[in-house]
Amino acid sequence: MREVLNELVAWWRTGQPVGMATVVRTWRSAPRPPGATMLVGPDGTAVGSVSGGCVEAAVYELCREVVATGRTRVQRYGVSDDDASAVGLTCGGVIELLVERVDPKTFPQLDELARSIGTGDPVATVTCVDGPDDRVGRRLLVWGDRHSDSLGSARLDDAAVDDARGLLAAGSSGMLRYGLDGERRGEGLTLFVASYAPPARMIVFGAIDFAAAVARIGTFLGYHVTVCDARPVFATSKRFPGADEVVVDWPHRYLRAELDAGRVDARTVVCVLTHDPKFDVPVLQVALRAELAYVGAMGSRRTHADRLARLREAGLTDKELERLSSPIGLDLGARTPEETAVSIAAEIVAGRWGGSGARLTSIAGRIHHD
Repeated sequence: MREVLNELVAWWRTGQPVGMATVVRTWRSAPRPPGATMLVGPDGTAVGSVSGGCVEAAVYELCREVVATGRTRVQRYGVSDDDASAVGLTCGGVIELLVERVDPKTFPQLDELARSIGTGDPVATVTCVDGPDDRVGRRLLVWGDRHSDSLGSARLDDAAVDDARGLLAAGSSGMLRYGLDGERRGEGLTLFVASYAPPARMIVFGAIDFAAAVARIGTFLGYHVTVCDARPVFATSKRFPGADEVVVDWPHRYLRAELDAGRVDARTVVCVLTHDPKFDVPVLQVALRAELAYVGAMGSRRTHADRLARLREAGLTDKELERLSSPIGLDLGARTPEETAVSIAAEIVAGRWGGSGARLTSIAGRIHHD
């Protein structure tokens, strides 16, 4: 929902109903992940996507139908082998959608949800997508210290809140299944949890031209980007307009402070582009001993060998050093800062989803990794 939230809230505040389709479950090579959303506004405008174009026309009509009837629907779309003209996904995957009418009566908590997302306060929505008719479409909002509304049972609310907080802490969305009164081993109710944690962080050390390009592509990928360098003459917002923040500090001291303050988590990626042992070795000691999603360092093969020797002298183990991506990036033949930024971003994405970095035309099997 995050990508269409501004449009949704604008329509909601006028009191006009909106059709909202949300991907709640996928199988095989589905083109969009759970949480992807498409809106059909009161003026007929379509915003967002749930399938990359495969079934949007059918979803558009279903959204209009749900707005007219007020009846929440769960609809599945997949490839059709029997009828080539049937609505389906050309990628061969399957998606399941929750399609609902959204207005101040059906979603009174939307303004509060939007405020939390806007301020970076982690919040999750828990919506019933399968069960008795009087339960489907019910939702509650869950924060780390409170929740609002009810799914219809105090026991169910307690179970759902506990499990939703677990997903929220991990920044994950997913399905939960319970009995009608919240029995964890029961059946009859399926809930979809959509987590809205603050964006993952990308911290770029080294205020150089390559860092400016990496900051821009990090923002494009949805990261909250910080550029840090100990040299105030280079670490300026004017030189890094693509970054969310520019910090003047010694890299290792800054990263240690962010870790101690809990502002760095397992989703964080760190790119060390300093080219200077007095900066990169101390910060890599901190980074490689933390639970981070990615740690990469720029430099030649000779620089890499020298860096490894220095890190071993500092006491890092082979297991810790295996987590270092150096020289940073994938082999794209990159030359310019922008091309190098694409190479680094490609390695980060491949690591996140388990990709090989090989050309898709040269490999068989599924395109989308779990």
